[in-house]
Amino acid sequence: MKISVYVDGSGGPDSGYGFFVKETGESFYEKKSGITNNQAEYLAIISTLKKFENLDAEIKIFSDSKNTVSQLNHEFAINNEKLRELAREAWKLMGNFSNLSIYWIPRKENLAGKMLGS
Repeated sequence: MKISVYVDGSGGPDSGYGFFVKETGESFYEKKSGITNNQAEYLAIISTLKKFENLDAEIKIFSDSKNTVSQLNHEFAINNEKLRELAREAWKLMGNFSNLSIYWIPRKENLAGKMLGS
């Protein structure tokens, strides 16, 4: 089984995050005030990892946040302590997957952004 999950998050006064599963059409969105764009992107990925951590499938996560994807793939350093905490949580969850990939995509290709209205 293969699952493609598109994630998105936005900070600011109307902040929140969520994901959209291409194969099933399932979507999830949670409003969370007082978070930055980067924190929202991390929370979107973490919520996806929690949702699918017990599923034996090939999971592909797509995000339009180059920063978050590059940090989780160990390509960029993380200089913010709050983001470091979120990255540690994500990496711990990522350890539960045998076939997981996280990819950057251009914003216009992010199905979650379209579905979540961000």
